[in-house]
Amino acid sequence: MVANMKKRNLSKEATREHILKVASELFYTQGIRAVGIDTIVAKSGVAKTTLYDHFSSKDMLVHSYLMSQDQMFWKMWELTLDLHPQSPKLQIIDLFEMFEAGIHTPEVLGCAFLSAVSEYPEYDQPIHQLAVVHKQKVKQSFQELAQKAGVSQPELLAEQLLLLLNGAFATKRVFGVNENSLRQVAKIAKMLLNAHLAGD
Repeated sequence: MVANMKKRNLSKEATREHILKVASELFYTQGIRAVGIDTIVAKSGVAKTTLYDHFSSKDMLVHSYLMSQDQMFWKMWELTLDLHPQSPKLQIIDLFEMFEAGIHTPEVLGCAFLSAVSEYPEYDQPIHQLAVVHKQKVKQSFQELAQKAGVSQPELLAEQLLLLLNGAFATKRVFGVNENSLRQVAKIAKMLLNAHLAGD
């Protein structure tokens, strides 16, 4: 009996992950507002009642989508920091080399959070606030690295690095994978970092 219960629970979790994976791909490639529940149901092959068993509303599904995007982002961030754990300067450079490489892949269309706020522009909207929290954490993490690297104005550098990152994602979304300016992302980050260190 216990084994059967575990099997059912695993199956339920697998169904939830399948729905979320299908919805995430649709939201990311087509836009959140453009994709309805009926489309997600059709693409995932589950009944609408099954979808609502796992996600009580489309907003809950969007929330789960953005949270999964956040988790993937920070997983890549931490893996990149592990390349040079003793050098905050190299960690910053490594991060932007990772971002630049990712932006040049066809699968990366831009930033899921920037896309979300463009579709939900109201500042007090929960989905908008999720994006704000994510970007604030990115800025804070850049600032902490800048402090460790010995930058005298770490908050200023963090603001500049976030602006660069957001601009790179937006540029990819507008112009596509062949935009030559995107090949300068890591170089610009390194220039900003060196300029701050030279000015100290």
